[in-house]
Amino acid sequence: MEDSPIRYSIPGWDKDWTPENYDGKFYGPMTLRDALAYSRNVVTIKLAEKIGIDNVIGFSKQVGIRGNLDRNLSLALGSSGLSLFELTSAYGVFANQGIRAEPVYIKYVTDNTGKVLERSTSDVQEVLSRQTAYILTSMMQDVIQKGTGRGARVLGRPLAGKTGTTNNFSDAWFIGYAPNLVTGTWVGFDDMRPLGHGEAGARAALPVWISFMSTALERIPAMVFPIPDDIIFVKIDPYNGLLSPPELDDFEVEIFKRGTEPTMVSNLTGVRPARYIYQDEPVD
Repeated sequence: MEDSPIRYSIPGWDKDWTPENYDGKFYGPMTLRDALAYSRNVVTIKLAEKIGIDNVIGFSKQVGIRGNLDRNLSLALGSSGLSLFELTSAYGVFANQGIRAEPVYIKYVTDNTGKVLERSTSDVQEVLSRQTAYILTSMMQDVIQKGTGRGARVLGRPLAGKTGTTNNFSDAWFIGYAPNLVTGTWVGFDDMRPLGHGEAGARAALPVWISFMSTALERIPAMVFPIPDDIIFVKIDPYNGLLSPPELDDFEVEIFKRGTEPTMVSNLTGVRPARYIYQDEPVD
């Protein structure tokens, strides 16, 4: 999709809404994978507009979001207030290969002899296909491998996640997971006063997440995210998302659910347009 300026006229507003990226820059056509990795707000809004805000809300409800969601495009940037618990629980669906388990606070209660008196049960159901969950996980792995969450590479194991930042730095978020553990981090003040300029998710919340996960996973062997059946790896031309021709050197490998991969071959040959170049320290 195109990372380029957009403008919306809002009924009742004195001026148009002109969403911007965190760094104030635009990088032109890019894959959705890169747009997520580098938190390109404008691409996210355009995607929500393309698929329809009702579908965005429907997907959110599907993975367990129960709070009220604003039916407008700003929802794509997190304009609706959600609790950390609720959002972390939703990410658990991706880590759990599409299976949602209703969270419980207390697993069981015992007496002084160890006998279990009460045990919680959790409603478990498949809400996404394993293929969809894996594709989303793979995209969020790139957030850590090369994007706004790359500080987490210090943990040296397969991880996925996403940073979050409000416009005036009033709070910062990072929600991420290993195959067997999902953790959410929120940093902010109760009265929502700003944390300070530049206190983005990567700077304020991610270090807390790294510290916790380092201890929580210390004695647990690294695990890989399992690749489900019917996931295929395809060489594409990153400029247009079509199949890479055999002679193309700067192809990228993308994953697809079998049957959804592109079938047309890119004919963008000769002098290639300049690719977008990101700053050395991406933040969000």
